[in-house]
Amino acid sequence: MCGECRFEPPPFRRAIAYGGYEGGMRELIHLLKYERVRPAAGVLGRMLAQCIAELAREFGSEVPIVVPVPLHRAKARQRGFNQSELIAAAALKLLRAELPRLELLPSALERVRPTESQTGLTRAQRRDNVRAAFHIPRPDRIERRAVLLVDDVYTTGTTVSECARALRRGGASAVWVATVARSMRGAAALEVPEGGIEGAGAAGEC
Repeated sequence: MCGECRFEPPPFRRAIAYGGYEGGMRELIHLLKYERVRPAAGVLGRMLAQCIAELAREFGSEVPIVVPVPLHRAKARQRGFNQSELIAAAALKLLRAELPRLELLPSALERVRPTESQTGLTRAQRRDNVRAAFHIPRPDRIERRAVLLVDDVYTTGTTVSECARALRRGGASAVWVATVARSMRGAAALEVPEGGIEGAGAAGEC
């Protein structure tokens, strides 16, 4: 683990991604986010479903609610949808028979202020950019519940970590993270559980 993660372990139990954010995967995500080709969400949902199925072995009796990383309302209006919510919905539809108790709850987490793109920012700037950007409007809906946080891309982990902190402050008992893609620039392919690391094929954050 990097020095910062050793000093401050991630606020989630484990992060997992289907593959690297490059090549065809990157193009597919861009088709959905920027070209608004909504059928791409179904393909990405199949990938996310595999990640969720793997994480499900760790849930035990804690059946989590599924919460997509939210967009600010201005960005959501501009784009017309939250790509993470579409991907999560597609994944849960595929997992209905295998994991019928998983519940999608997009309104559990809100982005209360707009944030700049994280591209090109230092780690410290990324953290400042998203600090206090997320809010739990109704803590009673997540109190003592496990949460599976989902997003399209895991870049540095700053955004999902801030979301996880907000969820934990709101009363969530545990947070897992599943994304379709993981940016591998300068990072090893590692899964990072709370308090330690383990080598594996899926990608995480350090």
